[in-house]
Amino acid sequence: MNNTIRTVMVIALVAAIGITFAIKSRNGASSPDSTSSLTQLPRLLDLGADKCIPCKMMAPILEELKTELQGQLQVDFIDVWKNPDEAKKYAVNLIPTQIFFDADGKELFRHEGFFSQEDILSKWNELGFQFAQATEPAFARLQPVAQDTRNPNEICYMCEGDIDARSLVTVNTAKGPVRLCGLHCYFIMYSCLTEDKTGFEQKVTVTDADSGTPIPLTEAHFLIGTDTTGRPAIQTFSDPEKAEQSRLASGGNRLAYDALLQNELSHRCGFCDRACYPQDAAEVIVEGGLHTWGCCSHCALGVAARTGKDIEVHEKDRLTGEPIVVKTLNGSIASLEPATAVAWFGQRQKPDGSWGSAGCFHQGFFTTADHLKQWVQQHPLETGRQITIHKALTDKMKLSPEQIQKACKIGECSPK
Repeated sequence: MNNTIRTVMVIALVAAIGITFAIKSRNGASSPDSTSSLTQLPRLLDLGADKCIPCKMMAPILEELKTELQGQLQVDFIDVWKNPDEAKKYAVNLIPTQIFFDADGKELFRHEGFFSQEDILSKWNELGFQFAQATEPAFARLQPVAQDTRNPNEICYMCEGDIDARSLVTVNTAKGPVRLCGLHCYFIMYSCLTEDKTGFEQKVTVTDADSGTPIPLTEAHFLIGTDTTGRPAIQTFSDPEKAEQSRLASGGNRLAYDALLQNELSHRCGFCDRACYPQDAAEVIVEGGLHTWGCCSHCALGVAARTGKDIEVHEKDRLTGEPIVVKTLNGSIASLEPATAVAWFGQRQKPDGSWGSAGCFHQGFFTTADHLKQWVQQHPLETGRQITIHKALTDKMKLSPEQIQKACKIGECSPK
């Protein structure tokens, strides 16, 4: 081999080495995180520990994101208690810490503490990344599938249930009579009034259980029993002897109005302050051990907004009665049992075309979306949307103190 050919080969080899070194240097200098540059995917890195409580709450979220967004997002976890040098490398001050990298490994954002899946996806969206998730479109029914053919006088103003003529309660107002299916709905309405309640009872008539005729609330005698679910069953009588005869025949206790009022208002929603029965309500355990109630599943979540504390909600599937447990952390969903649970947001369209809540009697949680659909099919007048329980909580957390103060308040009752 002559000297000229040997010289050309040496020059070519040096040039190749130089080009390779330049490419590596450029790639390495583009980001402090070279691992993600190899994948060409945006990357979520969670730095925590397997024994840290909020870190353990992050584990199923990371696993679900890894599965749902395979091929779109790289999801990694580093245990910094087992790998302390990694904490220094990423300048971690608190665990868990989530770091968002673009496809070139450039850090875009970091968050300290528990971070819900919905908040993570929302942040990616804010950063300009939209991921296609393998989930079905949320179910909605925006028009009832049947007409309500009931006589308006036979529909309860509060719960919209059927009115039994033997339990009818009527509140007489300047705008006309307000008809209610029973005394419990009356006390719910009473607890929501913002006007001066002095002498309000004078506006109310109840129905004599014996004769079926209306009598003034202030002159009635009350017999309290329980139904098969443990809910109070209230009968009203104009004649105390008839009330006593009924008590001897079927049991129960006779109460004066003031005692009945105290009993009915003894359990109140921790969010909107409505009167409720524990048998119908969601149990809410507030951080610190305080126990209260949510008159509906959505109001139960609202306790977190009203108190500013973490809560644990124990609710039942409205179709099957199966238990659902929701725990929050810093205003987000920390855990959900079962993980498949969803919420129904009952809504009504307003005259201006916008949508508003259909009220507490039209909300609920379900263990699965299939249960929700079955329940909606059984209630042809219901309209609304399936939403995540995270969204139900987020909607409540966005309310201002003024909005929370006004939640579910009637102000002035008026007829349908």
